[in-house]
Amino acid sequence: MEAVLVSACLRGVPCRFDGRHKAVPGLAEAVAGREVVPFCPEVAGGLATPRRPAELVGGDGHDVLDGAARVVDDTGRDVTARFLDGARSALERARQTGCAEALLMPRSPSCGRGAVYDGSFTGALTPGDGVTAALLERAGIAVRPAPGM
Repeated sequence: MEAVLVSACLRGVPCRFDGRHKAVPGLAEAVAGREVVPFCPEVAGGLATPRRPAELVGGDGHDVLDGAARVVDDTGRDVTARFLDGARSALERARQTGCAEALLMPRSPSCGRGAVYDGSFTGALTPGDGVTAALLERAGIAVRPAPGM
């Protein structure tokens, strides 16, 4: 059976920064017939739930992987290392379970694909990918935002 990595919050796991989940009705149809591998890179990276909101500063997840940008929370605390650890854990889990695709939470500093929050903590978006999305993509795993979001 084909496996797909899915942001755990989209599967109803209350692991978001605010302690809630973001389950979406269209997800079940999108993953039908496949083994679902739920995963939260932020929790896997050692961050608590709930936790301070974090955003990418100085670029997107690709820039973080290249050492040119950071992830900071809304108090200014640098949490880049946690996000990198979580991204590596997500890649390891995807490889262990044979995932060729990942359906991830849009706009997230970890999982966002195509647009992420811009680091101003105002809700503004900028083009780019989250840290986990960038690492999975570099490893050849197809990364898509969750359907209906």
